[in-house]
Order: sequence, then C-alpha cells, then structure tokens
Amino acid sequence: MHALDVLGDPVRRRILELLADGERAAGEISAVVQEEFGISQPGVSQHLRVLRDNGFATVRAQGTRRLYAVDPAPLREVDMWLDRYRHFWTQRLDALGTEITRGKRERRTGEAR
Repeated sequence: MHALDVLGDPVRRRILELLADGERAAGEISAVVQEEFGISQPGVSQHLRVLRDNGFATVRAQGTRRLYAVDPAPLREVDMWLDRYRHFWTQRLDALGTEITRGKRERRTGEAR
C-alpha cells in the first residue's frame, strides 16, 4: 500500500495524531477512535494493523497490553515526496507574512498621526 493510501484514511490519520504524543496502549487508542468515529474495536484493530504492516507504527507487548508508537521513517518519505510541491504554499505563506507586516506598519503609522 502506498503511503498516501495509508494516510488518506481519516481514522488512520487520527491514530497517528494520538501516537504523535507518545506511545499508547491499543485499548486507549481503540476507546478514542470508537467514540470519535463510531467504529467497532475490530475495525480499530484493522486500522492499527494497516499502520503496523506499512511501517507507520510499531507495537510492543507489555504483559497483556499492546503498546503502539509512531515509526517516523515512512513519514520522512512522505515529507520528501511533498518537498517537490512545498514551493506552492511557501510562496503564499511568505506573501501572507509580508501583508501582515505591512498591515501592522500601516496601523502604527496611522496611530502616530
């Protein structure tokens, strides 16, 4: 499965958001995702398996619990792929920054009058 196919699913993106804050137990992930998306525990397990099988998450056993964590390697690959397109939005962000600065300057000079 291509990385963007994995990330294209909102449930898997949410799981990665949860894992970005640190390692979490499968039960904890499942509870959040079930509440937010209304899917079953087996459905959440399938999403966790997709993330694990495609290298986006790692899992380790701690007694009877399964602890998941983000594996950043595939995210770096996505970032490298996006790098080719980054100029499309960085130019706009630079222009926005210029306009914000100009507006602040105009307010200051207008207030000084």
